Amino acid sequence: MATSAYFHIPFCAQICHYCDFNKVFAAGQPIDGYLRAMDKEMARTAAEFGRQLKTLFIGGGTPTVLEPAQLGRLLASIHNHFQFDPQTAEFTVEANPDGLTKEKLAILRDGGVNRLSIGVQTFDDGLLQAIGRTHRRNDAERAVAMAREAGFKNISLDLMYGLPGQTVEQFLADLETAFSLHVPHLSAYSLILEPKTIFYNEWRKGRLRLPGEEAEAVMYEAVMERTASYGYRQYEISNYAFPGFESRHNLAYWNNEEYYGIGAGAHSYIAGVRRANIGPVRHYIEKVERGEWPHRDVHRLTMREQMEEEMFLGLRKTEGVSKVRFRQKFGCEMDDVFGEAIRREVEHGRLEETAAHVRLTKRGKLLGNEVFAAFLGEM
Repeated sequence: MATSAYFHIPFCAQICHYCDFNKVFAAGQPIDGYLRAMDKEMARTAAEFGRQLKTLFIGGGTPTVLEPAQLGRLLASIHNHFQFDPQTAEFTVEANPDGLTKEKLAILRDGGVNRLSIGVQTFDDGLLQAIGRTHRRNDAERAVAMAREAGFKNISLDLMYGLPGQTVEQFLADLETAFSLHVPHLSAYSLILEPKTIFYNEWRKGRLRLPGEEAEAVMYEAVMERTASYGYRQYEISNYAFPGFESRHNLAYWNNEEYYGIGAGAHSYIAGVRRANIGPVRHYIEKVERGEWPHRDVHRLTMREQMEEEMFLGLRKTEGVSKVRFRQKFGCEMDDVFGEAIRREVEHGRLEETAAHVRLTKRGKLLGNEVFAAFLGEM
């Protein structure tokens, strides 16, 4: 049975220029009807697959765009249908800096939430405006202060690099500001131009000025070096934490463990089957109200596909993929299945192999997608 669950809130006050997640403008949406449908999907999921959870994550979209009463109702649904120990479970909510209020923070805290992931992206006001964010630097700093006042100790900040017009100096300044806030977890992601986003369309028209691969590599190396100097440990390609503050929920994904996905566009992985919910909010509500599972796609993974996912997900972690764990899960040696690919990547300087693990080198981290591709379809 899965012991992790993701709950998707697809509503936003503003659509950011880089975002390709399943989301819609909140204005005019049937939010209350959506929360009722989520409640029904939770009930069916828990009854059929199990109720006991160790990690929970409410993401979006923008969960904090919900009104206080709606936020309280969502948390009540989760408590009604799932069981978790508030002393040991990790319960994360994504938040926008300008969406947090003292009232919402109190509701989250009293509802068992013990970890906040705040989407800062950058502290540069000009860049924030350019990427379509609605908050500014002061909002981000104030949000962290309010969260601490409300009793939250486990706080993560999201940063982005490789943004249009962003210089290395601007990103280094972002890092220093983040360090000054003394949060125990940082995520730093490079901009990916995803189809159907505003930035992708601008790039197709030749209107987007990006820093370039060399500058982006400098930014990534700066993250790795500067976080280490401040006591953070890089435990995944894009994630850094003080010891004990790693995201347990995200580690469940990278460890290729099972999880539930509740809501429009959410994904699940249960008993070797990956399921994807339909994205449009009203279609999701209609399917659930008819008593149907809201799935648009159901795929049972072959053993080969499960082993491939074990590799390319696990290699995101700095510790890499455990040979013992691989043998325990699949009943065969990693080398028997992927030996040729491993040796080739080691020769290219992108992987290193020990008696216990296979993991990315520093060069491999810079070329992660190329390494992951080496394990897809390898025979």
